[in-house]
Amino acid sequence: MLRKAIAGCALNQPWRVIATRHSTTAIDSILLRSLKDHYQEVAKMTPPPKVSPPSHFTIIKGALENNGPVLKRTYGNEEISIYVMRLATVVGGGDDDDDDDGINQLFVHVDVSKPGQKDSLHFLCGLYPDALGIHSVSMRPNLESQGFLVVSSQYNGPTFQDLDERMRDALHSYIEERGVNESLFPFLQAWLYVKDNRNLMRWFRSVGQFISEQKSAKGT
Repeated sequence: MLRKAIAGCALNQPWRVIATRHSTTAIDSILLRSLKDHYQEVAKMTPPPKVSPPSHFTIIKGALENNGPVLKRTYGNEEISIYVMRLATVVGGGDDDDDDDGINQLFVHVDVSKPGQKDSLHFLCGLYPDALGIHSVSMRPNLESQGFLVVSSQYNGPTFQDLDERMRDALHSYIEERGVNESLFPFLQAWLYVKDNRNLMRWFRSVGQFISEQKSAKGT
């Protein structure tokens, strides 16, 4: 929905043509007005119904403002961290036929860490409304102090599909035992919608502030 709303506004405002016919000051005013209109349009969008994560997981404070984990839980002496991003963000582009209100294909990074261990067990998964599939399993540096998507220089293991069926099934059972399954989808889908909305509003606001300051500097 956010992508289509912005695209629709852009089609109705041929900025490049306008820019050739106005002074720099007028261009700044046109751009600021357009940014404000876009900001207000996004601000009026109705958020999805509030969804709670599965009971064993807790939401990380401040997760909407950064690229760290979204959810955490403990399982015995393990800490399970869930990171999420849209599939389109990973592979680039997007499908115009996607449901307007849906983020129906998610990439989920599952980090399983243990006390005193410098590396954690990392699962890259595709999450859908009715299924979760593992794409890869690797050992990576503990993400607690490293941030999101650390690329390890060590061997990342075989391609998941190259493993025999019994091992693949066992690895699926391993993360499902820790509560990582399609039950996470409703919360993560709604959470990503809110994050996208906030990021877009923040972008319009920050660009507008930059243009406003630039305009003020010219007037001094």
